[in-house]
Amino acid sequence: MRLYCRTAVRIAAISLFCLPALTAAQDSSHTLTVMDEFQLQTAVDPQISLDGKKIVYVRRFADPMTDKRYSNLWVINADGTDHRPISSGNHSYTSPRWSPDSTRIAFLSDVDGKPQIYVRWMDTGQTARITNLEQSPDAIAWSPDGRMISFSSLVTGKGPHLADLPAPPSGAKWADPPTAYDRLVYRFNGTGYLKPGYIQVFVVSAEGGAPRQVTNGNFANGGNELGPTRAAWSPDGKFLLVSANRHAESEHEYLDTEIYEFNVADGALRALTNRKGPDANPDVSPNGKWIAYTGFDDRYQGHQTTKLYIMNRDGSGSRVVTRDLDRDVQTPVWSKDASGIYFKFDDRGNSKVAFTTLDGKIQALANDLGGVSPSRPYGGGTFTVAADGRFAYTHTRPDHPCDIATGRKGVGEVKRITRLNDALFTFKELGQTEEIKCESSFDKRPIQCWVTKPPGFDPQKKYPLILEIHGGPFANYGDRFASENQVYAAAGYVVLYLNPRGSTSYGEEFGNLIDRNYPSQDYDDLMSAVDAVIARGYVDKENLFVTGGSGGGVLTAWIVGKTDRFRAAVSVKPVINWYSHVLTADGPGFFYRYWFPGPPWENAEAYLKRSPLSLVGNVKTPTMLLTGEADYRTPISESEQFYEALKIRKVDTALVRIPDASHMMEGRPSYLVSKLVHILKWFEIHRTDTGK
Repeated sequence: MRLYCRTAVRIAAISLFCLPALTAAQDSSHTLTVMDEFQLQTAVDPQISLDGKKIVYVRRFADPMTDKRYSNLWVINADGTDHRPISSGNHSYTSPRWSPDSTRIAFLSDVDGKPQIYVRWMDTGQTARITNLEQSPDAIAWSPDGRMISFSSLVTGKGPHLADLPAPPSGAKWADPPTAYDRLVYRFNGTGYLKPGYIQVFVVSAEGGAPRQVTNGNFANGGNELGPTRAAWSPDGKFLLVSANRHAESEHEYLDTEIYEFNVADGALRALTNRKGPDANPDVSPNGKWIAYTGFDDRYQGHQTTKLYIMNRDGSGSRVVTRDLDRDVQTPVWSKDASGIYFKFDDRGNSKVAFTTLDGKIQALANDLGGVSPSRPYGGGTFTVAADGRFAYTHTRPDHPCDIATGRKGVGEVKRITRLNDALFTFKELGQTEEIKCESSFDKRPIQCWVTKPPGFDPQKKYPLILEIHGGPFANYGDRFASENQVYAAAGYVVLYLNPRGSTSYGEEFGNLIDRNYPSQDYDDLMSAVDAVIARGYVDKENLFVTGGSGGGVLTAWIVGKTDRFRAAVSVKPVINWYSHVLTADGPGFFYRYWFPGPPWENAEAYLKRSPLSLVGNVKTPTMLLTGEADYRTPISESEQFYEALKIRKVDTALVRIPDASHMMEGRPSYLVSKLVHILKWFEIHRTDTGK
């Protein structure tokens, strides 16, 4: 652990602790520790073959020697037999996709250096690299005849040229020349400062050769800063359907995407949708008659429910299919017979796979769809469907990270077919998670909450409590695995997490209770949940602690400005000053329009009213700020403002800066380790039983 103390974390203002002592205290063989971050494995992106017989998936793991995350491809029969690796070693193998005849898989890998597209013949194991690109490919998809593969990639351009420097004297070594930017979004979280250019869609022969660009123009046709979007092939293989924002005001109307049809032969395009708002995730029915897609009419609200639509193949006759479902629809997939559409949605903190007929009759097929990160209990996850209605999906519960499970429409039974962490959990006792009931003191609304208890929990004892708050704020926690909560529980804490107002998976009205009103009564929801757990009798109300990341960091900083009931707080990657945030974060065209009544210089009072900085004069709680230095979603300057304000007021505080870490803190496993040990030590210092 010496590495993290000396080189991986910079601590401003005070010398807090020696990390090895904390690690030794946690190094119990029977409970989860921070170092188990290097032992956990997760299964993601399951792809079931069209014949429904086999599933190939991505198996993620971490290496403590290199402090990096890697992934390999594994294949398993749909009944759970013959589980074997396709790749091995410390490389990245991702995005496996079956060919239409299930004889090959295409995938991405950096095994030869830069990420490229590869094809593997499943009968012989022979593998060929089919691209040699300067910019990394992504979002691969097979053509219906198996002869071509589409993908997205950045086409670089030239940035603005504003001035020429004079030539330096002979032999002189000057600094690198400056870089100029002229686009609204010039840097993005996880990517850094953006290269000039635009993402475009290409096709390449499945046997290799020169790729050919299909989309065109100075538009992000194959995705944007949030990531690539996979093109959908028409059944005849002549067209690619792409969701893109090609409007003149695309920089400022960030969500206003349309579905475009591109002719594969000559790149000719035609817009199939035309409305204010996002139209995304196109999928063409196997009979070629209809297109399924998702979207909503944009009203510039904080939360807007994404509906499932279908339209005729020519773009006419658009209509809502899921009119009666007040939940966000994601990733529509047509059934083979075109009788309906599979999709996923979140409901009350649980992610589900569902099927709808074309007249809107919805059937939930599977629960417990899992996210891709095991650290916190967020929604997410993926699924795929075979021709016979069998589907594969990522499955998680509070007692295990994502594994692969299968089900079949009409059968009603699902089966978990991998258990990647059973060997580890055989020797590790996890804290038990249970749902508890709570209602808000503000308006008596029911609020869904969960508690993770320490291993060996004794209801007759009193335990310190950590309130852990989710980010977003338009997101949800649920009954899913969370390694961070398990580490807190193993350290002897009861961990409370919940979905306060504004959380998704409860409908549009609940989500918009914080529309242009955040933070607000979500504070009352959180405090009511704390009171509900204390009423159960096993929490030491003199030892209450609070933490959260991103939107949870905002609420943590807000809470300590409203109450001093917590012994200590850690605000992770927060927004402290909304005025500065909307002008320095990576979504400048989004936050001011969807979360506030207008730009900050026209609404200064509204921005200050919702900023934790406005409450800093009330803060008495010892509060740590912790943020990555490469975080462009909630830039570290936000944490620095709160830290300096607390120092001026002589409040016990510390600033922890994690070098090179972006907002998600997932680039290296040690980022998460650093986060957890600092949070736990800060709380340990301020617990009443430590002699503080």
